Amino acid sequence: MRAAFLVVCIVVIGGLTGDAQERSRDDLVLPRPTKSVNPGYTQAAIAAGIQGGVVVEVEVLEDGKVGEVRVVESLDTEYGLDQQALEAAKQWEFRPGTKAGKPVAVRVNIEMTFRLKG
Repeated sequence: MRAAFLVVCIVVIGGLTGDAQERSRDDLVLPRPTKSVNPGYTQAAIAAGIQGGVVVEVEVLEDGKVGEVRVVESLDTEYGLDQQALEAAKQWEFRPGTKAGKPVAVRVNIEMTFRLKG
């Protein structure tokens, strides 16, 4: 019998990056995802019954592409779920954040929750 699984991704908007950090947030328009990619659930993690969340910090660049990506809350380094979350996050795309009408880099956190069903 094959185990069913569910991966849920939630985007939490973080702070500005670079020079924009020093300026007021009053006219900041936050980035919004236009393309999201769910991570894979490795067979080893399924067999081990690993469930929970990985939080990945993503730098959304001025063009809406993803820059730096890092795990800020790890779930699993042994069975590959942290790596799966990183690889998925690198494929996301966003409508960029803006400040005073100009695109700015903004950091967002993406929480990817791995759940086994059945």
